[in-house]
Amino acid sequence: MTAATSFSEHLSVAMTTETIDDVTRTVATSTSTSRGANFYLQCAVLVIGVVGTAANALILYALVASKQHKKHVLIFNQNVIDCISSVLLVITYAVKLCNIYLTGLGGYWICMLLLSENIVWCAILASKANLIFVTIERYLKAVYPICSKKRLRKWMIYSSTAFAWISGFVHTVILTFFTTNVIDGVCYSYVVWKTRESQKAFGIWYFFTYYVIEIVIFIYCYWHILAIIRRQASVMASHGNRVSSTAQAKNHQIQSNVVKTMVIVCACYTVSDLPTNIYFLILNIWYSNLTLLDDGYYASLFVSFLYFCTNPFIYATKFEPVKRVLVGLIPFKKNSVQPVENIEMAVHHRVQ
Repeated sequence: MTAATSFSEHLSVAMTTETIDDVTRTVATSTSTSRGANFYLQCAVLVIGVVGTAANALILYALVASKQHKKHVLIFNQNVIDCISSVLLVITYAVKLCNIYLTGLGGYWICMLLLSENIVWCAILASKANLIFVTIERYLKAVYPICSKKRLRKWMIYSSTAFAWISGFVHTVILTFFTTNVIDGVCYSYVVWKTRESQKAFGIWYFFTYYVIEIVIFIYCYWHILAIIRRQASVMASHGNRVSSTAQAKNHQIQSNVVKTMVIVCACYTVSDLPTNIYFLILNIWYSNLTLLDDGYYASLFVSFLYFCTNPFIYATKFEPVKRVLVGLIPFKKNSVQPVENIEMAVHHRVQ
């Protein structure tokens, strides 16, 4: 049997289980189907990765050029993670499209690191954790401004960025090595469980931890933040000319823009990440012979990674410092943008 023939036969494999001595072992049952939509969906995911890499790299440049990477460390880390996720997605799916028949120790490690999407999901889960930290930071600064200035230290922020990376890495690596294996030259990831009970428990835990709880945090925090912003805006409007200073008004506007940007980012994340979470839930709870080699998985992943492509455009249109830098890259806009940028930066420095 050639590698190409084996891959074609196993591409749409249905996973079944049989219990021996209370241990469920996963075995492969071959079906003869062609690559079909599966191949094109993988190509689409690869394209999404390329676009996401380019777009996030541009936003990272704008954040550094506008010096916002020092003022908004967690937001900068979010874009770094998104950019790395896109790069790893490109690498992973480029290898997948090579149709490698896995043999020996080398095939095992290719499966564990790349074909299982191990390194990709390390970055994705880090992105999920970091987005929660961004939300909590915005909440503390908006709802408890005095307390956050006194107690929210830089080391806490940097520790949060490190924890996001570590949590994503530890969770994914452990899960991959315990639930992934090479069967007849094909990598089957996250479907090889010792018991169905442990698989169901994980499926429920993952869905609630990485989706439901996140949404609850987003709604709770940003609901209170937007209420504070509206209250402050009404107070400033009632004072009219008695507003303390232009600098304070400008500072309020800057903070409001940051919050509105993150609200849109979280909303896009919530919508785009739903298909993948539903797919994982069905895979782990009802099973239904699903694997991470099916068309449904690639379609859900394509939708989820649209978030990594749309994210940069949100920053480009809503986050003013980033928007100024990007507009400044347009040749015929440079002369008209520069004076405005200097004025706004001077006001912002007075605020600081």
